Amino acid sequence: MRRRDREVTDHQAIEAFLRREQILRVAFYDQGDIYIVPVNYGFTCDGGGFTFYFHGAQAGRKYALSRECPTVGFEIDGGYRPVAGNTACEFTAQFQSVIGTGVLRLLSDRQEKIAGLNAVMRQISGKDGWDYPDAMVDSTAVYCLQAKALSCKAKQ
Repeated sequence: MRRRDREVTDHQAIEAFLRREQILRVAFYDQGDIYIVPVNYGFTCDGGGFTFYFHGAQAGRKYALSRECPTVGFEIDGGYRPVAGNTACEFTAQFQSVIGTGVLRLLSDRQEKIAGLNAVMRQISGKDGWDYPDAMVDSTAVYCLQAKALSCKAKQ
């Protein structure tokens, strides 16, 4: 990170930021192209590492790329607020962001899929203990993104 003065290293501060946000952007490499898709997410934090979960259809570009090239980049940002200046060069903004890389895997075990879906629902609703129809769990792709590298930056 070029601007070390903006680096956030406090694990609790990073986790608090991740809990406030709703959209994770996943970047796939697709034979010379980059494909970026925004998804709702949930996450867990075990032993200092972050694992993100999201879901989708068991078909389509995201699904195919997750199987073909599971190493991905990701980004979450929030808290954006412009700060006016007297000249164009004095304008700035407050923000916070997390970027990283990781490896995706599609969950196949029913209990793992439900745990991933619960992480997403906890992020969206703040509630636990959801029930999922068997047919929905069976037909939904649940993705697990294990972060290999992650950095957080903020300008307040």
